Amino acid sequence: MSATPYFFLGVLLVLCWASMGDAEYVKYKDPKQPIGARINDLMSRMTLAEKIGQMTQIERNVASAQVMKDFFIGSALSGGGSVPAPQASAKDWIDMINELQKGAMSTRLGIPMLYAIDAVHGNNNVYNATIFPHNIGLGATRDPDLVKRIGTATALEVRATGIPYAFAPCIAVCRDPRWGRCYESYSEDHRIVQAMTEIIPGLQGDLPVNHSKGTPYVAGRNKVAACAKHFVGDGGTNKGLDENNTIIDHQGLFSIHMPAYYNSINKGVSTIMVSYSSWNGVKMHANRDLITGFLKNTLHFKGLVISDWEGIDRITSPPGANYTYSVQAGVNAGIDMVMIPTNYIKFIKDLTTLVNDKIVSMSRIDDAVSRILYLKFSVGLFDYPYADLSLADQLGRKEHRELAREAVRKSLVLLKNGKSSEKKILPLSKKAGTILVAGSHADNLGYQCGGWTIEWQGGSGRITAGTTILDAIKSAVDPTTNVLYSENPDAGFLKSHDISQAIIVVGETPYTETAGDSMNLTIPEPGPSTIQTVCASVKCVVVLISGRPVVMEPYVPSIDALVAAWLPGSEGQGVADVLFGDYGFTGKLPRTWFKSVNQLPMNVGDKHYDPLFPFGFGLVTEPGRA
Repeated sequence: MSATPYFFLGVLLVLCWASMGDAEYVKYKDPKQPIGARINDLMSRMTLAEKIGQMTQIERNVASAQVMKDFFIGSALSGGGSVPAPQASAKDWIDMINELQKGAMSTRLGIPMLYAIDAVHGNNNVYNATIFPHNIGLGATRDPDLVKRIGTATALEVRATGIPYAFAPCIAVCRDPRWGRCYESYSEDHRIVQAMTEIIPGLQGDLPVNHSKGTPYVAGRNKVAACAKHFVGDGGTNKGLDENNTIIDHQGLFSIHMPAYYNSINKGVSTIMVSYSSWNGVKMHANRDLITGFLKNTLHFKGLVISDWEGIDRITSPPGANYTYSVQAGVNAGIDMVMIPTNYIKFIKDLTTLVNDKIVSMSRIDDAVSRILYLKFSVGLFDYPYADLSLADQLGRKEHRELAREAVRKSLVLLKNGKSSEKKILPLSKKAGTILVAGSHADNLGYQCGGWTIEWQGGSGRITAGTTILDAIKSAVDPTTNVLYSENPDAGFLKSHDISQAIIVVGETPYTETAGDSMNLTIPEPGPSTIQTVCASVKCVVVLISGRPVVMEPYVPSIDALVAAWLPGSEGQGVADVLFGDYGFTGKLPRTWFKSVNQLPMNVGDKHYDPLFPFGFGLVTEPGRA
C-alpha cells in the first residue's frame, strides 16, 4: 500500500481538528465576553434572512418548532387567552415554550427565541396565577413600594411558566374614563403614573450602581424584561375612543403623557411598545420624529421598541390596505420588533424586498437586530435558553395572594359613610343578626377580576382560583352571624327576612380595549335596580366593581355607604378585611368622579371642575368599630 492514503487521512484529521477547534470557541457563545462583543460577533455572522427573522414576533397558535427554524423567528407571544391548554399548568407552559425553543436553537446560529405575554395584573393568562388589582386600583393606594413588590411577585409567576418577557406596565395617563382601557392607567395625574413606574425595578430588578442610562437591565432568572406602553398619548384620545386621535399641542403631550417614559427609561426599562393611537392625525406607529428622533436619539433609549398587535397594519385605513407601505413606515419610524402576529410570511417577504430595494436601509435593520440581541443577552437566553420547573411553585403562591389581598385593602376608596356624619355605618360589626349580600358581582370571580383575566375580554364565574367577595364576607363574620345571599332580591324577599344590614356588590362587566369604550358609563342592570330596591328597605353598603368612575349621582342619596373597589382581582378577602374593620380605609381617588358624562373630559386642574367626588378624595376609617 502506498503512503498516499495515509497522507490524505492526515489532512482529514487536521481539518477535523481545525473545525472542532472552531466549534469549541465562538465568541458570541462565551458568557465571559462583554455583551457588546458578543453582539458584534453574532451580527457579523448573520444573513439578511436571519436578521429579519429576529425582528418578527408571531402568535403561539401559528408557531411551531419547524416555523421557528425555517424562518429564524425571533420571538413568540401569547395574546389574551392564548394558552397551551385550558387550565394549563406551569409544566404545560414550559413544555410548549421549550418545544418552540428547540426549533430556534436548531438553526445555523442557534439564536434563542424570546417568549412574551401580557402580564398586566399578575400572570393573568395563566390558570391559578395570583390576580392583582388592575392599575386604577393600584393608583388609589398611592403606594409605589407596594407596586414594586407586586412587580417582584409578578416576575416570579411569569418566570414560573418559563416566560422571560412581560408586556407591562401600562403607563397611560387616562384623561377620559370613556376609554375602554382606563383601568389599565394608574391615574389621570401623570405624577401618580410616574411614581408607579416603581413596578419596573420590581419586574426587572434594581439597577446596579453606575448602570449606563437608557440601557435595559434584567437582574437574573427570577426577573423579566418589562415593557412601558403605549408610546405615547394613548390615554388622551378624543372622547376616550380606543386607538383614536390624541388632539393636543406639543406642550400638553410632553407635560402630561411623556413624563412617565422618562422615569421608565431611568429605571432601565427593557422595551417600549408603540401606541395604536395618533398624535394630531399622525399614527404613532409611523411617527419617526417621536420614535427615532425623540425616544432613541434625544432620550438615548437603547432598549427594544416593539409594535402593538397588528400595529403596523393599522397605519393605513382600513388596516392592511397597503401592507408593504405599513412595513416600510413602521420599520423606518424606528420599530425594532413587529408583533405581526400571524401573517409572518408576508412581513418577511415585504421587508426583505424593501431592504433589497434600499427603501429600508441595512443600518436600520442592524439597529433593530442589535437591540433585540441585547435584550436576549440581558435576560440570559443565550446562556439558559430552555425553561425549567425550578420556579413552578411560585404560581399562585400563598405569599403572593397575601400581597394581592394587601393591595385590595389599600386600593378601596370610601366615598360615603353614613347619611350624616353622626350616622357612620362603616366599619360593619362582625356580630350582626342577618347580613344580606346581594348583587351580580358578589359571587363572581370573573367580574371582580375584569378584563385581561384568563381570556382577553375576561369572563364570568369561577374562571380561576381565588376568593369571591361573598366567600370573603362569610369567612370574616362571627360564626353566630347569618349571611344571606340573594343576587337580585325583590321587595317581598326583603320583607320576609329580618335583615340587619345589606352589602350590595354591583358594577361593570368585564371588557378589554375597544369593547370597553362607553359613551354613557352606566352600570348594567340589574345593578341599579338592586341598589334602589335594597337601599329602600335596609341599611346598605354598596361596593362598586368598576374599571373607572361610572354614573352614580342618582343613587348616592339612597346609599348609606359607598365603596369604590375598582377591579380587585382574585383576592376578595381584602374587601372584607376593610368592610369589617380589621383594617381602615386609606385609598384616595386616582381619578375625578364626574356627576354626568356631559362633563367629560374633566380632570383635576381644569377650569370648569364640578365633580361628584374630586380627585384625591377618600374618607378614612380607623381599624375596629368607629
